[in-house]
Amino acid sequence: MLKDNRRNFLKKSMLGGVALGGLFNLPIDEVAAAATSNVKRASSPSKLKITDMRYVTVEHMGRACSIIRIDTNQDIYGYGEVRDGGEVKHALMLKHLLLGENPCNVERLVRLVKPFGGHNRLGGGVSAVDMALWDLAGKAYDVPVWQLLGGKYRDQVRLYGDTFSDKDHDMIRAKVLARVEQGFTWLKMLRVFRLLEDVPGTLNEHKDGMLTDKGIAIVVEYIQMIRDAVGDDMPISVDHFVGRNLDNMTRQANALEPFKLAWIEEPINWAETQDLKTLRNRINTPIATGESMYARESFKILCDQQAVDYVHPDLATAGGILETKLIGDYAEDHGIKLALHYAGTPVSFMANVHSAAATHNHRALEFHPDKDGYSRWANMIDSTGGHSLTSSGFAPVPDAPGLGVELNMDHIKTVLHPADKRVFASTEKWNSL
Repeated sequence: MLKDNRRNFLKKSMLGGVALGGLFNLPIDEVAAAATSNVKRASSPSKLKITDMRYVTVEHMGRACSIIRIDTNQDIYGYGEVRDGGEVKHALMLKHLLLGENPCNVERLVRLVKPFGGHNRLGGGVSAVDMALWDLAGKAYDVPVWQLLGGKYRDQVRLYGDTFSDKDHDMIRAKVLARVEQGFTWLKMLRVFRLLEDVPGTLNEHKDGMLTDKGIAIVVEYIQMIRDAVGDDMPISVDHFVGRNLDNMTRQANALEPFKLAWIEEPINWAETQDLKTLRNRINTPIATGESMYARESFKILCDQQAVDYVHPDLATAGGILETKLIGDYAEDHGIKLALHYAGTPVSFMANVHSAAATHNHRALEFHPDKDGYSRWANMIDSTGGHSLTSSGFAPVPDAPGLGVELNMDHIKTVLHPADKRVFASTEKWNSL
């Protein structure tokens, strides 16, 4: 009776964006079927079977990014992406577990492969499979992925624009102002450690790894320059510090407090939970961490301990689209915000957009906006719904089925990674292990 009542509730909800939190006791295929009961099907979802997994590897930002394609018996397929710099074998080793399965059973299949993921790039395989399965399910039911996640909270996702740090203040100031002209309303300054490279007197020779007052002053001067350039209202985040330990980061955070930073990122290794919590209690600047963490179980520890202000997963490591949403939902229950780390192709970018659109406490998604490389990046895909990937510092949320993208193979073939130029070649050797 309870199951029937839940099913009736789902059917009545139609496409109205049912909150996912109350539906976890139902299989994801029932959730998807009920949420799309009046939608014209693009396939026969109950008869779908996975028949193959293949891949192509492109070069992006100097790293290998492998895009997988999961094929089915109905000539529809789904795309996913292994974390930038990761190894495609972490996805291929899961192939034998998926063959013959119905891809619309997304949650069950991801539970099946989840034990084979891990922190850092080891989560890339599970995450890629998750993306591809959601893309397939959306295409099968002819709805965007965000609809299968319970609906969307926003029509566009805010982006934060990255800028690499440099000792040349004039050059960085010009780059930062270019970001503002492009429409970005949130900035992050990367690789602060570069400010101190080869600068004598910035590290205390008698205390291993401790910054001197001179070293801290250089960082302060740099952030002051950025704040002066963009004004007081622009959120600024800062990443890649020198001296990532409790004492160094306490001193640096206190020195940077006048600039009202949106967050300091990865100030201490995420596994040092007690030190992160102590740092958070010592300083007023928010803390973000999580880009190297796999699965919500790890993030729960940080949230339970109130060790951070932002959880900051990379969806392509954390476990994929739904896992990242669940991380955000758990964080929100503990008064913690969500921001998303990202550095891949448009395939994982769109996976992030769908997950962010469906997560209430999401604040901003990372983006690398250099004009010179934008067309090389954007031309890897064609949008299937006519939407643009980005618009004035935001990412429009598409209404097209699945992730809403199709690979532009003519362009893909021009950006193949030199170490692996195979294009969706046979992976039959991975059919069994």
